[in-house]
Amino acid sequence: MKITEVLCVPARTGFFTDDQAAIRIGVEADGFAYRSAPVTPGFTAVRQAGEAVSVMLVLDDGFVAVGDCAAVQYSAVGGRAAVFQAAGGLDMIREYIVPALVGRELTTFRALAPELDTLPVHTAVRYGVSQALLAAVAHERRLTMAELVRDEYDTGVTLRPVPVFAQCGDDRYLNVDKMILKEVDALPHGLINNLADRMGAQGELFEAYVGWVRDRVLCLRAREDYNPVLHFDTYGTVGLAFDRDTVRMADYLARLGELAAPFRLRVEQPVDAGNREAQIEAMVKLRTALRERGSAVEIVVDEWCNTMEDIRLFTDAQAADVIHVKTPDLGGINNTIEALLYVRRGGLAAYCGGTCNETDRSAEACTHVAMACGADQVLAKPGMGVDEGLMIVGNEMARVAALAQARALR
Repeated sequence: MKITEVLCVPARTGFFTDDQAAIRIGVEADGFAYRSAPVTPGFTAVRQAGEAVSVMLVLDDGFVAVGDCAAVQYSAVGGRAAVFQAAGGLDMIREYIVPALVGRELTTFRALAPELDTLPVHTAVRYGVSQALLAAVAHERRLTMAELVRDEYDTGVTLRPVPVFAQCGDDRYLNVDKMILKEVDALPHGLINNLADRMGAQGELFEAYVGWVRDRVLCLRAREDYNPVLHFDTYGTVGLAFDRDTVRMADYLARLGELAAPFRLRVEQPVDAGNREAQIEAMVKLRTALRERGSAVEIVVDEWCNTMEDIRLFTDAQAADVIHVKTPDLGGINNTIEALLYVRRGGLAAYCGGTCNETDRSAEACTHVAMACGADQVLAKPGMGVDEGLMIVGNEMARVAALAQARALR
């Protein structure tokens, strides 16, 4: 089977692209927008509509395999690629992807996808085109994408739903209620993205929020054995509050762990050390300090852990309890597969994440990959409305698991 045509069209993402550096220093909000000018190159506003490109690979039997090119909400920080613009993505696809793929015979995804990493295109382009390739090869083999990944990468995993992590966005209270009522496995993300309004000068605002989330779960849960992981993303603001002092950060996080009980506490990106090497060192020290205190608080790495090389280095150094495999930052989704498997082999928790600024199509593709690789959790995406992302990811997992089970019984 061959690829006969490559089509591409601008598409919408499920959220926005934000200038994290501007938000972290406390720029003034104006409703859903921000008043101030952006500070990160490539942004035209602190918050701007997310852009995507939908890629369609037309096969010689008439099937159309689709993937969506998208980048993370907080682009151009923490070692990430520049802001993705649809116009530039369309040009890259026409210049580099069309000549590389039109007329190509479908062999295996594992053989075809790495070729995309050699092309001078944005990570978002490689992300979307590789999703379409995965769908095309799965169609040729008459398998789901999850089954194809399981077989080609010999993961040895039984295809079943994995725990889902939802994020609340700025609606940090009502959306938590939604998550509890729908019994989300891990919640709420929290968007602790600035010191003044979310963390507090000495961490007091975040501490109050952790306590509120804990109490809200205990109040609203319908059964006593519903015990979600409390997972918060702090965007380095713990480090800002405590001057990146390991002892003070560890004392603070250990106290939060006690406050969160009886639920497990995960804190993502507690500190931002400014570059990859410093980030690894800071996270190792913080994790060690927490264990010395007998604390079970888990720390999660995000920024400065973007590429396959980054993930290997963080994993080998045991620089976190959980590695956030941020799917668009890795480019081809083949790299997401390799990263999740590497993290699992390294004995750490593999989180198949990504961003609210993706699409339904990329979320579905990541869901297949998360199941096939036995990820420890998968992000409900796109968007910040909770319900939509839970529906897309949860329903796709249920369908894939049912198909795999039915085929196993034949």
